[in-house]
Amino acid sequence: MASVHPLQNLIEPMVESLGYEVVRIMTVGAKNPTLQIMIERQDHADMTVDDCAAVSRAVSAKLDEADPIDGQYALEVSSPGIDRPLTKPEHFSRFAGSEAKIETNVEVEGRKRFKGVLKGIDARQQILLAMDGTEYTIPFAAVSKAKLTLTDDLLAQAAAEEF
Repeated sequence: MASVHPLQNLIEPMVESLGYEVVRIMTVGAKNPTLQIMIERQDHADMTVDDCAAVSRAVSAKLDEADPIDGQYALEVSSPGIDRPLTKPEHFSRFAGSEAKIETNVEVEGRKRFKGVLKGIDARQQILLAMDGTEYTIPFAAVSKAKLTLTDDLLAQAAAEEF
């Protein structure tokens, strides 16, 4: 999977101590950078604006104290959303049965882009994906980008979880 963000070791333990999981940390832009932190609740309950605000305040205080970023930047804390990125091996198990798009940084079985139904991940960290009548085995380490695909089934599942 893509490399770890330089601030991961500073931010992740603090976010986890608050009851959240870091899904992804990214810096977007160079001149006026935005530090984007995507989180979800450890109990997988729906995220609220208050959840994001609490994490934002805590991360902001930690970053002010440590001062790891030169110059000005914006901090953005958000939930992963319905068509969320898949960044950890457990995400591929948790969302088995859902449609996903996966891009790899090396060719796997002659291709770098996949779109199909997740079947899970095995003990060797190989993602199993059914696509066009074939089951592909994709090494987690080869994944550069992965996310759920917004489908009617995913929307129906999200709506059912809200009630």
